[in-house]
Amino acid sequence: MNLNIALLPGDGIGPEVTAQAVKCLQAVEETFNHQFRYEEAPIGAVAIDRFNTPLPKKTLEICKTSDAILLGAIGDLKYDTDPTAKVRPEQGLLELRKELGLFANIRPVNTFSSLLEKSPLKKEIIQNTNFIIYRELTGGIYFGEKKLNEAGTLASDLCEYSEKEISRIAHLAFKAAKNRNGKLCLVDKANVLESSRLWRKVVSKIGESYPEVELSFLFVDNAAMQLILNPGQFDVILTENMFGDILSDEASVIGGSIGLLASSSVGEDNALFEPIHGSYPQAKGKDIANPVAAILSATMLLEHFGLYEEAMSVREAVDKSLRKGIVTSDLDAKSSYGTNQVGDFIADNIVDKDGSFTMNDENIDLGKSTII
Repeated sequence: MNLNIALLPGDGIGPEVTAQAVKCLQAVEETFNHQFRYEEAPIGAVAIDRFNTPLPKKTLEICKTSDAILLGAIGDLKYDTDPTAKVRPEQGLLELRKELGLFANIRPVNTFSSLLEKSPLKKEIIQNTNFIIYRELTGGIYFGEKKLNEAGTLASDLCEYSEKEISRIAHLAFKAAKNRNGKLCLVDKANVLESSRLWRKVVSKIGESYPEVELSFLFVDNAAMQLILNPGQFDVILTENMFGDILSDEASVIGGSIGLLASSSVGEDNALFEPIHGSYPQAKGKDIANPVAAILSATMLLEHFGLYEEAMSVREAVDKSLRKGIVTSDLDAKSSYGTNQVGDFIADNIVDKDGSFTMNDENIDLGKSTII
């Protein structure tokens, strides 16, 4: 298969982890005889620094003409600590989602058996965790009208949803539940918010078309608690933009590190794949960032195009690295392996399918993992 992939490394650790994802995609090319073409473009703080905009027109053009987009991370401390900044890195991602119609954010949450002890939650609570969050991505409070009075003492953000916006992502979530364990939970705040009551009305009606799917409801505060008390109860979670943003970050602690969670953002004609972690600027250039989330985002890209065997080969290589302890320090404080070494090990194990677990540690220390 031939694919044109737009690379948006972004800010902070984004370029470092994106580079490891590309290594793995190149290993897939070599192993399975595919051809992927990569075109890099700036977004976020780096784009502001160069072009005074977080989403240059050229970047948007590249994304629109590509088959898929692989994003690193967006954000910079100088904007986080400046509440008066009119132009912010995150605006680039919001605009990109809107321009490309990326209305559905899909975030799988599961655990790796070799990392159960790394989670801050008890092993018996998290060991059966395997669910997906479907987060609406282009509506709600993030995109609603924003007001600030002249004195700067009164502010408001409008949360607005249409039936169309709700129904299109609801259908995707119901189809996912139908192909999984047949359970869908809508998370809202329908006891308080009118927009949430519309969500319940629309999703309940659509649910009649999916009789094989068990539909349930949770208020967002209860859902936040249930994610920690019993994450294994969930199959597919459907929710609006801000609730999904918060809950998916909360869910990231279940597996032991936010550096493990991948995501895709899809629309009618476009798809973007990115780790859910932030730009972590404090770690920039230190070779300590966990590349697994970015690499697993690349597997979601492969799956999007029906390359399931290829995606599984990457996941197996990731699992091998976790079992062998070839991980960054967020997963093992005593680990001496860096971002590049972990990426090399995973990429090499996509190419070399040898089942042997004997490693040449000297080569790994040099950043050249080799199975012997």
